[in-house]
Amino acid sequence: MRLTVEGAATRLEGPLLFLRRTLDVGLSDAVEVTGPDGRARLGRIAAIDDAFMTIEVLESTAGLTLEDTVVRFHGEPLSFGLGPDILGRVFNGVGQVIDGGPPVAVHHKVPIDGLPLNPVARALPRDFIETGISTLDLMNSLVRGQKLPLFSGGGLPHDRLAVEIASHARLRQGAEDFVIVFAGIGVPHDSAEYFRRSLEQGGALERTALFLNLASDSSTQRLLTPRFALSAAEYLAFTRGLHVLVILTDMTNYCEALREVSSSKGEIPSRKGFPGYMYSDLATLFERAGCLRGSPGTLTQLSILTMPADDISHPIPDLTGYITEGQIVLSRDLDRRGIYPPVNVLPSLSRLMKDGIGGQYTDPDHPALASQLYAACARAAQARVLASVVGEEGLSETDRRYLRFGSSFEQTLASQDEARSLEQSMALGWNLLAGLPVSELTRLSDAQIARHIEGRA
Repeated sequence: MRLTVEGAATRLEGPLLFLRRTLDVGLSDAVEVTGPDGRARLGRIAAIDDAFMTIEVLESTAGLTLEDTVVRFHGEPLSFGLGPDILGRVFNGVGQVIDGGPPVAVHHKVPIDGLPLNPVARALPRDFIETGISTLDLMNSLVRGQKLPLFSGGGLPHDRLAVEIASHARLRQGAEDFVIVFAGIGVPHDSAEYFRRSLEQGGALERTALFLNLASDSSTQRLLTPRFALSAAEYLAFTRGLHVLVILTDMTNYCEALREVSSSKGEIPSRKGFPGYMYSDLATLFERAGCLRGSPGTLTQLSILTMPADDISHPIPDLTGYITEGQIVLSRDLDRRGIYPPVNVLPSLSRLMKDGIGGQYTDPDHPALASQLYAACARAAQARVLASVVGEEGLSETDRRYLRFGSSFEQTLASQDEARSLEQSMALGWNLLAGLPVSELTRLSDAQIARHIEGRA
């Protein structure tokens, strides 16, 4: 049932419209706001009390006046009409088609905030998603059903990395059931065009639903973009039974929009001006990833955020790390030295990696190889620190070999110009370990050393 109210507006601040409450309405209900220009703008109820309500207008509020604004209440939360043909389509931040094609044929209509999920219905994430990035596939593997964030910094090539993962990510079995949902949140026009053009030219757009929220769009619309994208992903995963990888970039823009809207509402700020409920708000997004018992489909999240001032203790990466299952960290130092992708493997971690690799999913020797490479990288970092104090000539022969290992690791395994299969990445890893003394390979069994190392040394 739709109800219309006219003349109840009391204040307009940026994207927020304040009204006297004259109807019995619910929080997050959808509305249409029409000004003197006759254009209907989508919105939703963001706050409500006995006397007043606050509406988030999801489009430009230019041209609205308090006297002539008409608000139509839908009587239900915002929803998204979905169908099988959403793949290969481009949407704006609120699910409207912007690629010039016909509207989506709606088969299901779902609330954008998702449906309640019984925790006991969740299944443990399993299986391996090959991204084509050696440092991820080999040492920080992405597992189907996982939520794994990528911590970047301003100016680092996370956009390029996101597009390459979207273009090359695949399941080693059942690749035809694997699709992508890609959401650009608060991105500049050139970045949005780069995402669209790169996915189209690489042939990935036909298996991708692309959502683009521009930096010039309303901050309130930015808060809904990941919700529309995740609603599409849930439909593909749990209704159609597909395996979905959701890439969200940049979650820092989302959090800053959350701070802006919270401040406009007059809410009490917490750390660095962000609202105190930012943790629970982020959790409502990240926890929509996972596997459900009895459902063939899965939903995996790779969310990208830029750390303000490269500060990993900033509230955004700090809270994200508590909710998600690990982190991939990009290094500005590696980027300055021309190493792409500049993944810093030592602070990076995939907590569910052990559940998605090994004989059943990748290779029986994959876990031992990843562990040995990680230990060797840590020792190489120590050798570099020691060399900066006493000089390379003052190091032992073993430490000098670790120093050479560290340089070779960055130049041959971490740095890559094109996607690699897991087998190619593993071959590079074995070659690097062959340059170390066998006595140092304590994470490998004698059989693994005989099989992979002795013939290469």
